[in-house]
Parts: sequence; structure tokens; C-alpha cells
Amino acid sequence: MLVYAEGDVREVLRGRPTLDRDATRALVGRLHPHHQITEIEDSTLLEGANPPDGQVHAGCFPGVTVLCTGEVGIDYPSRLDRRFLEVAEARPVYLHAMHSVVDWFAFAIWKKGELVRALSLSPDSGILENLGTPLPFESPYWAGQCAASMDEGQEPYPLPFHPLEMAESALRALFGFTYEGTVEEDDPDLESIPLAGFAVRRRSGLRGWLAALAGKRN
Repeated sequence: MLVYAEGDVREVLRGRPTLDRDATRALVGRLHPHHQITEIEDSTLLEGANPPDGQVHAGCFPGVTVLCTGEVGIDYPSRLDRRFLEVAEARPVYLHAMHSVVDWFAFAIWKKGELVRALSLSPDSGILENLGTPLPFESPYWAGQCAASMDEGQEPYPLPFHPLEMAESALRALFGFTYEGTVEEDDPDLESIPLAGFAVRRRSGLRGWLAALAGKRN
């Protein structure tokens, strides 16, 4: 998930903002200039945060843009393709990604196009990336106050905390909601926030070559 926002994401989402379909369609097209893009069924911020390969779920709202795509779920978030930053138009960019099967979590923040924080870790790979100054929500985790609980007889957890627990804390700190954590009374209703769905497929043959050439000229 990428979120582009100047202000308080939580407050915007709590207001059940109206989806700007034209702006959303234009954003997805700008990010995929050499692809065939087909509109598919809408999803919601509750159900559409983890689209399958070949799909993008997105929403442009007044003050906040949400983009969900597997392309941003990368081991080293600092290496995010620059095209995702170029569409930010000076807004801060927040990346959040997690994979429950391998207990992996990554997040990153850019301001004015410059990386200010990036973290990526899993129990199997350890800390893949740890750049910039940790944010306040991270403090109890690094201080050993959120150690992963293990059953009796199990080996100690390879990290000082469980990445997915930090992932939920990051969601709360950055966006004002969680997916698996505690739901607060005034949290945004994720099921009421629509995301437009798109199937994205790279063009092939002559059409693909012409589209690529046109992109270079532009």
C-alpha cells in the first residue's frame, strides 16, 4: 500500500470521502504508461489492500490518495520505483507492506521526494533495511517492551519483537486504523471507503513498442 497525503489520513478517511474516479483512472494510467488497463469491480479499503498480481486497487480522495499494488511490496522499500514518487506532487509518501506467511513487514516514508525512514525485516531474513530515524511508535519495540510470545519449549523468536505486531502499530500511527489490531470506536469504517479496481497488463508486440516509444518521447 502507498498513501499520498499532506494532512491527517485518519481524519480524511473518517469523513467517508468521495472517490474521484477520473483522477484515480488517470493516476493508474500515469503509473502504467505501457500497459493495457481495464476497469474491474470496485473493492474497499478493507478488502482491497492486497490485490492479486496484475491488479491495482486505488482511490483518489480530497486530501488523500491510496494505491494498493503488489509492485510496492518489496524487500528494500528504499528502492521503490521512482515513478511512484514522481506522482506525489510534493506530498509525503507512505509505504506499508506485510506478509503474514513469513512474518515480513516493511514501511517507508518520503518527504519532498527524499527518503526519511525505511525499515524491512522478517524472522528468516533478519533486518533487511533500517534507514533513517525510528518513529515514536517504534520505540517500545526496539526497547524490548513488545517481545514476541512463544510457547513453552519453542526456540526464542529471532527478532526482539514480532514484525506483524509492529505492522499494525504502524498502520495505527500513520493512517489511524488497523487490520488485525484493536479497533477503536472512532476508527474509519474501512468497508465504506471504495477503491476502484483495475486489471493491468503489459502491452506486447507492435502496440507495446509504440507505447514504449511514445513514453520515452514524453
